[in-house]
Amino acid sequence: MQQVVGILLQDGANGLLKLDAFDAVLGREIHIPANALNGAPFGMKVVAELLSPPTETRIARAKIIEVLGDPARPDVAITAIIRRYGIAERFPEPVLAEAEGFPLNPEPDTVAAEIAAGRSDLRDWNCFTIDGADAKDLDDAVSIERLSGGRVRLGVHIADVSHYVKEGSALDLEAQKRGNSVYLVDRVVPMLPPRLSNGLCSLNPGQDRLALSVIMDFDAEGVVGKGEILRSVIHSKARTTYEEVRETLETGKVLADRYPGFLEDLQTMRTLAEKLSALRCARGALEFEFPETRIELDENGKPLSIEPYPLSFANELIESFMIAANEFVASELQTHQLPGVYRVHELPDREKLERFTNLAKTQGIKLRFRGAPRPLDLSQALEQIKHEPAAHTLSQLLLRSLAKARYSPENLGHFGLASENYLHFTSPIRRYPDLFVHRVVTGFLTRDVHRKRWQAVSENVAENSSETERAADQAERDTIEQKATEYMAERIGEEFSGFVAGFNNAGIFVQLENTVEGMIPYRDLDQYFVYDEIRLTASTRDGLSSFHLGDPVRIQVARADTVTRQIDFALLEAPAINSHPRVPMATGGKSSRGKGKPSDKKKGKKSSVSGKRAVFPSSAKGAPDDRKRSKNKDKTRKKDRRKK
Repeated sequence: MQQVVGILLQDGANGLLKLDAFDAVLGREIHIPANALNGAPFGMKVVAELLSPPTETRIARAKIIEVLGDPARPDVAITAIIRRYGIAERFPEPVLAEAEGFPLNPEPDTVAAEIAAGRSDLRDWNCFTIDGADAKDLDDAVSIERLSGGRVRLGVHIADVSHYVKEGSALDLEAQKRGNSVYLVDRVVPMLPPRLSNGLCSLNPGQDRLALSVIMDFDAEGVVGKGEILRSVIHSKARTTYEEVRETLETGKVLADRYPGFLEDLQTMRTLAEKLSALRCARGALEFEFPETRIELDENGKPLSIEPYPLSFANELIESFMIAANEFVASELQTHQLPGVYRVHELPDREKLERFTNLAKTQGIKLRFRGAPRPLDLSQALEQIKHEPAAHTLSQLLLRSLAKARYSPENLGHFGLASENYLHFTSPIRRYPDLFVHRVVTGFLTRDVHRKRWQAVSENVAENSSETERAADQAERDTIEQKATEYMAERIGEEFSGFVAGFNNAGIFVQLENTVEGMIPYRDLDQYFVYDEIRLTASTRDGLSSFHLGDPVRIQVARADTVTRQIDFALLEAPAINSHPRVPMATGGKSSRGKGKPSDKKKGKKSSVSGKRAVFPSSAKGAPDDRKRSKNKDKTRKKDRRKK
């Protein structure tokens, strides 16, 4: 039965469960009969199991199955999010038992037998990993070789998880059910038990590892030519980090224990990655530049600092190589007519795209799309708006006009990458579709192909993985909102700088330089403001004072509710408030009076940090698709640039 999470309130002898979030079917409240309270105290955060759905005459009914604790406690808040999205923290005993049957490292005899059976021995290649400082599940390594005529040979070496996780095994069934690892603000919930994800399958330095290696030759312009996929054995020469790679490329200084030629390899990789990036841009791949959030926590989970996640060319380098490998494998599956699970991103929604162009026009930006939009059209639009004051919100609106990337057994192309053939191959430790593709590739390489069975399975894998990914992404965002609210609750009265990021009927949304978002309620402003939904402005009736997207503001933290995850700001200074020309109300647009009601905050879409509702919140993921997240030091969300 369906499980729900909320705060248990008293209703006479019965209970009333106020859900943490509105449910389209259940509403916001659920009746708990007295005999279904099961001893749960009122005022606590609880988990309930649905007994009956709502009808025309009564609300839904449920029984309490778990008491999580005081809603104001940070640990309870995180646990509630985990329960709400059905994230399984523990592995079943049969799964753990199966994992414990594997060694921590491949036995030498096993490696020798694999090579004798046909695996390519690449242990003398200079492979190394690039990940976040705290990452433990290292599922990809790279290598580079300079060839004649400006050509290079890139190796993308991915952990051969399918060698250990056999189809239909307890490990496989559990991994398929989970769909993916979940990277919350304070913990990782892995798809596979740590003995595999952090041990046997992780490409740890100085250890032999079984891999699937994608070897691609690129010409002097960065165009891929011939290539192949090999079952291999590799031996990582170094475990590097994004920060180390950045510093090495910037300073030319190499750590003492790096292999000879390490700097030259990095420089060659940077040159290739720049060419690959330029080619993607030329074909129209979309690059959205939204800041992601890094939260440093202490050992008790208390947020110590919040800042935009620092990115460098090291992240872009790995992203370019992973995309190249994913495209190559997708093309191979197409060539050999093999079943697969593709990463697809379909055409934009025409109505939403029209709304974007209309809003851009109100900002003085003229955009025209002839016929069905092409990726290149939208890429040029992004370039045109990126230096505008309202670039942040305009980019979000453009992103919202795009379809959500998903998994599919059909190759429908990837609009955001302007790619005809694309799938996920490079992260089988943490994504089940990658593991499925590995199984298909291995079957083809070993001449053990099961087309009908794989084709039948692929639809369920695609559908389930799309659903678990959405749940994981939302859980990650919710935990970030929770910690951001806790952080701001400790800073009531402090001042911050930010910019206007959006509006709704209740107030003005402001994003701070540290990426936290909150709302300035109209009711707290000295003047009477009217909200123009079409132009996205808030103006006094005489038009002499107004707020526009991108306006810089100075605010003071007024309120931060850690239970509802809502943050309110008080306006201190708005340099641009009187500098705008008079803007007449647009005909046909909705307006709102300045004295907004608290209930107005529930309208619209959910904002990324405050939990309030905004027209165009800053909760966009930063690309038309996701990117692989690399764990960084400080127990924070796994930020990774490879998840496209």
